[in-house]
Amino acid sequence: MPSTILDPTGGSSPAAPDDGRPAPRTTGVRLRGARIGLLENTKHNAALLLRELGALLTAEHHVAGLVPYTKRNFAVPVPDDLLDELADSCDAVITGVGDCGSCSGSAVADGILLERHGVPTAVICSDAFTASADAMAELTGDRDFPYLTTAHPVASLTPDQVRERARHLVPEIVARLTVAVSGTAAVAQGTTGTDAGEGAATTTARAAATGGAR
Repeated sequence: MPSTILDPTGGSSPAAPDDGRPAPRTTGVRLRGARIGLLENTKHNAALLLRELGALLTAEHHVAGLVPYTKRNFAVPVPDDLLDELADSCDAVITGVGDCGSCSGSAVADGILLERHGVPTAVICSDAFTASADAMAELTGDRDFPYLTTAHPVASLTPDQVRERARHLVPEIVARLTVAVSGTAAVAQGTTGTDAGEGAATTTARAAATGGAR
């Protein structure tokens, strides 16, 4: 008997690409000079984690600008007006944190929507809620959508622990944003020095094992 996949956010989800919506993006972003959107979902420590990631990307990869955004309802996908603003003003987006069932599902939905609008997006979820994240990915027809995982919980971390968590996530973020996806090929876009080294190492690790990314 076929199983039914329910939307873990309890609401509507992005439709699969065969309904006429844009297909997933196939290009990565060059981090040097890029404008990076930081989309936090109001979960505790989400804004701090994204700020720390932005600071590291600025210091190590020379991004040109960081633009903070807030999604007021963490349990549902990003509203259309905010989606359009992100797509129009950002070269890439980092979003999270999926630190519960519904917010993990909606974070993955946000990533899928942004990628279908051509915006490379790194989605961060805690490892306790991968079932919800996977369910949303399958529901939207993108079951292999790659999101990043970090150890649960995130909300109870101290500021120093959040900074350390950000440090560990940076290589995965770089790989996710700079790698072009075309069929089964993955190519780093315009990365040099630190960008290229971290991106290649992380991509190789992800091919060999799940590690910190799905």
